[in-house]
Amino acid sequence: MATTALTKASSAEFLGHPKGLVICFLTEMWERFSFYGMRGLLIFYLTQYFLFSDESAAGIYGAYISLVYITPVIGGVIADRYLGPAKAVVLGALLLVAGHFGMAIEGSQAVEVVVQGERLVQRDPFYLQVFYFSLALIIMGVGFLKANISTLVGSMYERKDPRRDGAFTLFYMGINLGSFLGAIVCGYLLQEYGFSYGFGAAGIGMLFGLVVFLRGKHLFGAAADPINPSLLTQKIFMGWNREWLIYLATLVGVLICWQLIQYRSVVGDLLGMSLIIMILVVVVYAFTKCVPHDRNRMLVCLFLMSYQVIFWSLFEQTGSSLNLMTDRNVDRMVLGFEIPVVWFQSVNAFFIITLAPLFSTLWLFLARRGWEPSTPLKFALSLIQLGLGFLFLVYGASLATDPTSVAVIWLVLLYLLHTTGELCISPVGLSMTTKLSVPGVVGMMMGCWFLASAAGNYVSGTIAALTGSDTIGGEVVDPAAALATYMDVYTTAGWYSIGAGLLSILLVPVLKHFMHGIR
Repeated sequence: MATTALTKASSAEFLGHPKGLVICFLTEMWERFSFYGMRGLLIFYLTQYFLFSDESAAGIYGAYISLVYITPVIGGVIADRYLGPAKAVVLGALLLVAGHFGMAIEGSQAVEVVVQGERLVQRDPFYLQVFYFSLALIIMGVGFLKANISTLVGSMYERKDPRRDGAFTLFYMGINLGSFLGAIVCGYLLQEYGFSYGFGAAGIGMLFGLVVFLRGKHLFGAAADPINPSLLTQKIFMGWNREWLIYLATLVGVLICWQLIQYRSVVGDLLGMSLIIMILVVVVYAFTKCVPHDRNRMLVCLFLMSYQVIFWSLFEQTGSSLNLMTDRNVDRMVLGFEIPVVWFQSVNAFFIITLAPLFSTLWLFLARRGWEPSTPLKFALSLIQLGLGFLFLVYGASLATDPTSVAVIWLVLLYLLHTTGELCISPVGLSMTTKLSVPGVVGMMMGCWFLASAAGNYVSGTIAALTGSDTIGGEVVDPAAALATYMDVYTTAGWYSIGAGLLSILLVPVLKHFMHGIR
């Protein structure tokens, strides 16, 4: 069955790759347009519209982003066992469309009042709950779409196909093209017309992604279908078949996420338990179901996923503390034009778009000569580049004569180094997961990959909260104190990441040995 699916999915090619890669590229491009377009606005929506403090906004942001990466574990397992990748992607896209359009329902803005000398914030509870519910729809939608669209990419290539890393890099380029366009379009609409227009544009983008996938899913052949379609039609409870019960359970999941997003500590506990359970599941599966070589590869895959916790906990400052710092402390005037702050969310994506083809070509060039760095070495290099990015920004901030006038070039340099680091871990990691995993559990392992990302994103909220500053009406009170706090945190982050990267280099030979020929 797997061989037949692979053959059908790979029979038609475009520029040396299966045509199905184009559908995955475009679907993920529009999904990331909506996701990153909304994300660029989110921290400002929390701090400037609902008037949450920096610490509270960072907590909500961290809880949301971590839940976004927890749910792919569920979506991956359900697709592996029951729905198949195509049905899962369509379900996720529908939830995302609903969630992004829900974010466009703005309501009344929060106001700050003084009662007996104490500043209090009055928020409309109904529209606040609409906001939380919309986030919950997006969380569940990403859970079904994200892991399974990546699984479809992997299904079109044999495990040792040399085009595999290049395909995931090109796929990753599609992700970032969507991110770039989302930040530009949604950021412009926010500045000119308000939050509802920016969020509404994100919903329209996701609708385009759904249409693209529906029109092109036939290109994946049997690889997109449920592994056992008869399981979906089985009557399970009160005349309901398994497929409809899955959809009902998904709605229950939305309600659960609706509540969880409002209680960050519960999200942390849930994430910790999920990590422990998934590690145990993978380890038990590796030792009881796998031959020695596959077992070792699965365990290496699991270990390398831990690097993500460090990487994303620092990288994801982009959407929270770095976003606020850019608004408060960076001189955004260029040739007489003030760059909208949300547009800086597109810088990373721009570098991905321009550098991803070069990295894809570089890996193939080095592979032909036997010089390509192994996956563990690429991961170690990613951490070193991430740390250097923070240290360059800290150095640039030390040169500023005014706390609101940090030169924009240092921020751009940070994004450049973070991008080159990202290209050494994220697309490579997606490819690694499909290469090192046993074919029958690729969806589950892809979910584990995103669960590790969730842990990093949760920690990112904690780190962002450390940079919090006093604000009145969403505006920072003391820009100089705010900048000093940001730089203290980023200095520590930079040296920590570089140290972790150097330690990881020492582990490369051991990890390569247990990968048994897979790079």
